[in-house]
Amino acid sequence: MMTMTVNPYVSVDCVLLGFDGTQLNALIVRQSETMGDSAGIYKLPGSLIYMDEDLDEAAQRVLKQMTGLVQVNMMQFKAFGGADRLKNPADGVWLERFHHVDNSHIERIVTIGYTSLLRIDRRMEKLQGGYEAQWMPINELPELAFDHRDIVSEAVKTIRQRALLDPTLLFNLLPRKFTATQLRVLMETVQGVRIDVKNFHKKIATMPYVVPLEEKEDGVNHRAARYYKFKRPRKK
Repeated sequence: MMTMTVNPYVSVDCVLLGFDGTQLNALIVRQSETMGDSAGIYKLPGSLIYMDEDLDEAAQRVLKQMTGLVQVNMMQFKAFGGADRLKNPADGVWLERFHHVDNSHIERIVTIGYTSLLRIDRRMEKLQGGYEAQWMPINELPELAFDHRDIVSEAVKTIRQRALLDPTLLFNLLPRKFTATQLRVLMETVQGVRIDVKNFHKKIATMPYVVPLEEKEDGVNHRAARYYKFKRPRKK
């Protein structure tokens, strides 16, 4: 049976990036109201790891404990070990009270960042727990504890690099049937660039995994757009 002794030098932090159809959001939580001076500060879902759990287990535990989400497919993307990660005394107070450890013994913590790019659907909207978990646009994030703003920035860079190398990763964020506009907005949002509208249909034609359908939008007050579907490429 796993003990509840924590490792005071290693933590995990989860950067869930969610697409809601128009913009990219990050999942953040509020530090507990019982944390004294640190109350009200937002942070990423994260904590110190237990001695008897591996990093992947810790990331899933933290996410469930602080947001209610389970079985989210996340990947490790970077370790963060800056010497000034605990420069704010309030963050040390939170660690001490949340984990019941002696703050004076915590000199430096290396955290392992996990990230995932998700579609914010009904399952992802059902957030639970006493940490006021919420999705917030990445360009509207409030002050975050520790170095969590830097961790979010690095996660966004990682996701954008992966999407540039393999654009098919993005299609899980779209409905089963989607329009060219929906695809363009998604690509612009995740990649952080503007795409020329006039030439976008030509770009779609170069994507063998984007298949045009005979169906068009129904009940719209503008010119009905054609629907497309994603055909997953066969693995070589």
